[in-house]
Amino acid sequence: MGTLYLVATPIGNLEDITLRALRTLREVPLIAAEDTRHARKLLAHYGIETKLVSFHERSPPARVAELMEALERHDVAVISDAGMPGISDPGLVLVREAAARGFDVVPVPGPSAVTAAVAVSGLVEDGFLFLGFLPRRASERRRQLESLAGLPFPLVLYEAPHRLRETLRDLEATLGDRPLAICRELTKLHEEVSHLTIGEALRRYEAEAPRGEFVLVVGAPESPQLPPSEAELMALLEEQLAAGRSVSAAAREVARATGASRQAVYRLALNLRGRHATGPPGVSAGDARP
Repeated sequence: MGTLYLVATPIGNLEDITLRALRTLREVPLIAAEDTRHARKLLAHYGIETKLVSFHERSPPARVAELMEALERHDVAVISDAGMPGISDPGLVLVREAAARGFDVVPVPGPSAVTAAVAVSGLVEDGFLFLGFLPRRASERRRQLESLAGLPFPLVLYEAPHRLRETLRDLEATLGDRPLAICRELTKLHEEVSHLTIGEALRRYEAEAPRGEFVLVVGAPESPQLPPSEAELMALLEEQLAAGRSVSAAAREVARATGASRQAVYRLALNLRGRHATGPPGVSAGDARP
């Protein structure tokens, strides 16, 4: 049985690769690459002629089966377009399948945009929460950020240039104007690290077009929030409902403000309305779901 090697490759500068990674890529009989055209440039730079096959997010199940069959005969290396395979990367599928079938999965560590950005951000003392790419749909993106607003950790995420402005708007709306490190084109010719606040970054990129690949490091809340008690949530819901908001709107606002689970807040809001109702509580069409 062969071994599946997860080989980290440069995130920009071709010199950022380890001797072990180069040796592994030379010695394995087969390399599965996220983009074979991109991989060939790297391999050609170092005179490596190992056979390549593609494996990306749209690869069919048959390709996974082919690579598992190859592992029955020999070692296979996996590389992504940049950085460590399996981190916000389709290599995760191969890792799970190989592990499930009893193959050894071995990391060959090296460059990572996550750790590079964290190091230069100046915003991470201990732990951090890595989010990868946020959801593309605005409602899902905001919902995820709302669920994280009260956590006492810096947040690290990737973003594409065409979605950067929307993401900055959502970050400001859900997290407030926190400190932010914007890491653009790390290790490349036009590398730039900017230390701003979310609001400052939004104003900057509303005035200029975002270009390149971004890693954002968002500072933790200044005062980590303890989870609100049920009594505190009920008091906030009372205010929202008294102001004429629907159950769903009240729950959404209180969850956003406190970082509490929206579904849990919605259930409390329903209970609260039921207590004040003169008859059996009902749910209007507008309040059918949180």
